[in-house]
Amino acid sequence: MLKSTLIKGFSFLFVLIHILACQEEKRKPINFPPTDLAKESFMPKPLKIVPTHSAFALDRYTAIFTSQNESDYEKIGQFLADKIKSKIDLEIPVNKEAPEGTQRVIYINRSDSLEMESPEAYELYITQDTVILNSNTAEGAFRGIQTLRQIIPEASNDTLAEQRIWPVPSGKIMDSPNFAYRGSMLDVARHFFSVEDVKKYIDLLSYYKINVLHLHLTDDQGWRIEIKSWPKLTEIGGSTEVGGEAGGFFTQEDYKEIVDYAAERYMTVIPEVDMPGHTNAASVSYPFLNGNGKTPKLYEGTHVGFSTFDTRKDTVYTFIDDVVREISAITPGPYFHIGGDESHVTKKKDYIYFVERVEKIVQKHGKRMIGWDEVATADIDSTSIAQWWASEENAKKAVERGMQLIVSPAKKAYLDMQYDTLSKHGLHWAAYIPVDTAYIWNPDTYGGIPKENILGVEAPLWSETISTIDELEYLAFPRILGYSELSWSTEENRDWEDYKVRLANQAPFLDRMNVKYYPSPLIDWKKSKYTYEEIEKD
Repeated sequence: MLKSTLIKGFSFLFVLIHILACQEEKRKPINFPPTDLAKESFMPKPLKIVPTHSAFALDRYTAIFTSQNESDYEKIGQFLADKIKSKIDLEIPVNKEAPEGTQRVIYINRSDSLEMESPEAYELYITQDTVILNSNTAEGAFRGIQTLRQIIPEASNDTLAEQRIWPVPSGKIMDSPNFAYRGSMLDVARHFFSVEDVKKYIDLLSYYKINVLHLHLTDDQGWRIEIKSWPKLTEIGGSTEVGGEAGGFFTQEDYKEIVDYAAERYMTVIPEVDMPGHTNAASVSYPFLNGNGKTPKLYEGTHVGFSTFDTRKDTVYTFIDDVVREISAITPGPYFHIGGDESHVTKKKDYIYFVERVEKIVQKHGKRMIGWDEVATADIDSTSIAQWWASEENAKKAVERGMQLIVSPAKKAYLDMQYDTLSKHGLHWAAYIPVDTAYIWNPDTYGGIPKENILGVEAPLWSETISTIDELEYLAFPRILGYSELSWSTEENRDWEDYKVRLANQAPFLDRMNVKYYPSPLIDWKKSKYTYEEIEKD
């Protein structure tokens, strides 16, 4: 009854199941020990889990099939096959017309009948011989694939059959996100990170259903994105970083490579060009931009608030128009972030004039403006978005303007804050943020902001104190997993005692990915590669 319900309308799958049924007599029955899908260490936790206490026998007689005439679905099927191969060294064919000996099927299906409205919604049905993933969109299918990856065991159960089998717990999962926007910001301006570093971060984020990567591309210490019409920005402004190292920058081809890599994982890249403050690198490159009355020099420190563009000079806006135009042309996502924070030496009326004028430039190039919460002090459009990092007053002004907010409170969500007094990287000007503090708060109701005004949650990672991918991972992991759950899972599905057990069980994946995470002593890590003391010695 269940099988016929699942395959109703799936003509291709029906034929496939018929082929498998014809091989029924050739199979040896596999009696698995009882399993409980609800006790798996999902991260983030799905909306609804219904266990059936059996298992799907993943083995060399398994094949993956996807909806016909849906090229994106076939790519997702191949993505899953590649990840299974890398995890357990098992080759699984994709859309190979029932290879000889096939006994079990993973079917990734585009379905118009899914009840959940979110484009990222999916349903997983797992029985002993079939796994069926239904979604309305390829994006939803990709999110479902991450869930499936998390319940494929690391080791096979070699005693159940002649061949190696990896038992996947059976049942049904219905899932969709709490917020459409689930992001992390990476500051490549204070210290530069390579394309390969950023790709690794994207891989890790996408596994935990993060769907936005916000790149902080410019600051006082460096300009990190090639602008062809203004080449000195990278020639001069990209030549250094905090501490005096050589710096670096992304060519436009580099940037497009990152954008494409993220898009393959259904992740949106948001470029940020911070202005009118945090602009020293730009002003050193082109001094006419400078508005603070001082001769600009390359800056390698960490002090903030001393720089500003000349907000009353028309040539400054010609420059900004070129920058926004070139970056927007290679950014398919709908957003452009203008920064707008900590412009301490910009006069208030000049700041407001600047933000209002730049908003029109961003809109002219087909993008929706995002700015740090200070931008809400200007008379800007309700379609623009404020990123709440510091001021509750500004956040409420944004709500009064009908704007949406990205919730990123520094004392709760800043990944560059130290875990505790022993942390070797990070700062603590906002707070110390141990793993429990990072998780035990509710973005749905934070600061009394109505949920309908919240676009989503983002965890920013500023790079004043880090310069390598290992140091990046130390600050981001494991806390980014908590922010993933806070933005994906519903409030009733979030519980610290349950979460910390599931978090502990992420250690094998993080170790396999060579992630130098901080092994918080608050967590009883499962087979963790490093102890707290060993990491401190590194």
